Amino acid sequence: MDARTREQQEAVAVRVAGGDGQRPPAVHEGQFHRVVIGARRVVCFPRTDAAAARLPARAATLRAVGRAGLPFGTPLPLALGDEPPHLVLTRVPGAPLDPSALGRPEVAGAVAAQYAELLAALGRAGAEEGLRGDLPEAPRDEWRRFASDVRAELFPLMSPAGRLRAGRELAAAEALPYVAGALVHGDLGGENVLWETEDGLPVLRGVVDWDEVAFGDPAVDLAAVAASYGDAFLERVLEPAGGMWRDAWGRVAAIRGTFALQQALSALRDGDEEELVDGLRGYGHVHR
Repeated sequence: MDARTREQQEAVAVRVAGGDGQRPPAVHEGQFHRVVIGARRVVCFPRTDAAAARLPARAATLRAVGRAGLPFGTPLPLALGDEPPHLVLTRVPGAPLDPSALGRPEVAGAVAAQYAELLAALGRAGAEEGLRGDLPEAPRDEWRRFASDVRAELFPLMSPAGRLRAGRELAAAEALPYVAGALVHGDLGGENVLWETEDGLPVLRGVVDWDEVAFGDPAVDLAAVAASYGDAFLERVLEPAGGMWRDAWGRVAAIRGTFALQQALSALRDGDEEELVDGLRGYGHVHR
């Protein structure tokens, strides 16, 4: 980012997001956006030209999610701006949960129960026909296309051992059955689920970063929960449902195995070298 763009972003951030009167707004550096979090508003600055081009679609997606009637907060778009490109959102209260907090059994139980309700709400939203025209459905050949793209675009950047590892992960993904019954967040990692504390226990306040939302396989979101907090915690989340999710565990493992490749492929296409290197860290990345 050049100095002029940085100055423009800082001016917009101060004007729109501000602070709480005592400290400046927080800044989160995500894969696709630099996010400035003020007391009441959030400003998203795209990190690449490709991310900037997606801002209008991102705003439309958030409006559709806001109509889903979910029992937790979601950000609503307020304005799109240029020079520099940015999207202004309402702020969802709360902060990501520190994984170490789950070491207390009462906290782990409370959080697992609320995650279970979050996932159930997404499942119910998947049955709402009114949303089908507003949000995409996962393509039937999603994993086959993903595997083809990784082989074509990322394999040349990997070592031979890295290609063998990626090949195994892609084969597992290509074997996944097609499932599209739920509204799937698509990036339900811990950093996107926000909590506040009441009476010593976390209370779910909202979910942010809906860029990948689609009607698809809920195992995608289960995999993100497991990646953030571990398989044992995911088992606790799914426990109230009995055996309903038993057949999902294989899908969870296969999808989780693609996360680094998904990050690397998106980074390559967006020209984000830092995220590309991080995503290919376990694949013997060959620098270009």
